[in-house]
This record gives sequence, C-alpha cells and structure tokens, in this order.
Amino acid sequence: MSSASESPDTKTPAYALYRLPHADRYVRLEGQTRELSTYTQLNGAAGFVVAPFELTAAQPLVVIRPDKVETIAVPETPRLYGDSGQTGVSADSGISSVTGDTGPSAAYSIDFANFYAQLMQGTFRKIVLARSADEPLPPSLSPEMLFFRACQLYPRLFVALVYTPQSGLWLTATPEILLEGVAEEWRTIALAGTMRLEGDQLRGEGESAVWSTKNIEEQRIVATYVAECLEQFSTSFSEEGPRTVRAANLVHLRSDFTFTLPDNRHLGDLIARLHPTPAVCGLPKREAFQFIVRNEYRPRRYYSGFMGWLDPAGDTHLYVSLRCMNIGGDGCHLYAGGGLLRDSVMEQEWQETEAKLETMRRLLTA
Repeated sequence: MSSASESPDTKTPAYALYRLPHADRYVRLEGQTRELSTYTQLNGAAGFVVAPFELTAAQPLVVIRPDKVETIAVPETPRLYGDSGQTGVSADSGISSVTGDTGPSAAYSIDFANFYAQLMQGTFRKIVLARSADEPLPPSLSPEMLFFRACQLYPRLFVALVYTPQSGLWLTATPEILLEGVAEEWRTIALAGTMRLEGDQLRGEGESAVWSTKNIEEQRIVATYVAECLEQFSTSFSEEGPRTVRAANLVHLRSDFTFTLPDNRHLGDLIARLHPTPAVCGLPKREAFQFIVRNEYRPRRYYSGFMGWLDPAGDTHLYVSLRCMNIGGDGCHLYAGGGLLRDSVMEQEWQETEAKLETMRRLLTA
C-alpha cells in the first residue's frame, strides 16, 4: 500500500469541505494558502485553518484564504450498508460494529510501557498516547464520498475534508471544540474520559453511563487547565458540567465554558495558550508535549492539531482534529489516542483506541 503521507500533487488548489454539528448544509471553499510559523500569527488572520500537533518546517500552520466559498445542502446519500449481513452500520442506528486488531501491537506495547513508567515516576500527572492504523482505500470510494458518509453517519460531530499542499489530504469527524464564537461571546469545552456504548445503550445518549474514577479524574484535569487558560484572557467566564455527551458509538465527559473577549484581535494568543490541551497532550503540558514528540512510534502530523474557520470579524469554528484519517495513494492512515493515568491498564487503553479508530473505519466499508 502506498504511504498516505507521501507528497500530494502540489498543483491541486487547496480546498476544504466542512459541516458543523447538526447542520444540514456544508461549506465548500478553495483558495491559496499562507504558511505561519507560530500560533500567535493567527492574530487578526481569517480563513480556514489547518494546524498540526507539532509545528515544524515540514508541518506548518496553514491558512486557506478562499477565492470561492459556497454553502450547499448535504446530499442525501444511499443507504451505506445494505442487508448483506455486514456488521459496519451507522453509529446512530442503535447497532454496534466491531472491527480492527484483537490485541495491543508490539509498537503500542513498547510505547505504553515507556509512557506508563513516566507516570509511575511522577514525571506527569497525565499523558496521552496515540497510535495509527493503516487501512486500504476501496477504489469505489472517493474522498468526497467519505465526507458525505461521515456527514450522514455522524450528525453530532464536526466533519471536514481538507487538502493543502503542505498537509496533504485529511478527513476528520470530531466532537471537540477548541474555540468557537462571534464578537465578544465565545466558548470552548473540556472533553475527556471515554466509554464505548453497546447494545441497548446505542439507542440513547449514554444516560446510563457510569464513569470510573480514572475517567472523572482525567476530565477534571482538562477542565482545570482550560479554566486557568481563560483566566488570563477573560474577566468573565462560566463553567457548566461535566455531563455525558455522545460521539458516534462513544460517550465522553464534557464541561462547557462560555466567556467574553473584549478584544478578539488576539485570538492567536488564546489559541497558543489552549493548544494542545491536556485532552490530547498531558500535564505538565510542555514536558508532556516534548516527551510525546520524542517517543511516540509514529508522528501525529496533523492528528490532534486543529482545523476550522477563523474570522475575528465574524463567526469562528475551530475544532480539535480527532477521529481522523490522512488519505493518500491507495490507502489511509487512521489516528486515535487515549489519556494515561497511574491506574491505566494497557489492554483497556488499546481497546479505547480501537473504539475511536472505528469512527473512521466505518466509512471505508465499500
């Protein structure tokens, strides 16, 4: 299988298709790109932002400045999975699907042991371990078809298909808001903790979920960090939650923060402070980030970065790039991660990543 990270055709113009949660229309835009070397350079910028987990010369922060923007009704797509006995079905249909590996790979086992040792030594309070899986891309499925499938399967999620010459082609269906707002009214969330819905649970919103101490502690770590960030930028913010929210066949713990920004010309400064949150990195943030970059088996690239529309003079919708795939050649790299604490168990963490990878795997069933 060809590498999904190989250099794409740089003659293709940059473009993005994105649909906001619960919307019946999507935005299609294309235009020229601008590369930025720091998040603070987003101050005053406008356009569609594609940001990596780690900023490097090879993985720049990219802003698409559109020459053309259209808002289009999401097409009704045919039933994705017929009555042939296939197990992959809509995450919102009430029927579960299980695919993927049966146990931790050698690379994941080594990474887990390395990361977990740092937790036991007290180096980190939390650290996130990510992994990826390679999947073939069926010839009958175009990237745009995958986007429309994701829109149909995941109405609760932010769905985006984005290509830039710098990043390559990425598809995401993510539940996590990084920053959203207009004028002085803004919001962000703290999202952490993961449980898989099964059986009758899939017919609801996860009301029956009983959260473990590990999940509750993980979510509280993220919420506390977000509150500390907002204290530096807003004199008025409130927190609601945590509450259980559903994302595909998973549920998470979520706290919602609303706040005011008297001056939104400095959104880049706030973004630089928020990203990466402990939900995708760890605490202490700088040390966890550096450890992840040096030690994870496969670089994250644009997974666990963020993307979306940025406009200080209008609406902004930036989302953390979770549940995503990098598409290239005849295959895809799928990415997922999970937060590790001292009471984490490797098999359980592996199964959590499998459940998260399933969000993208469902789309690849021809």
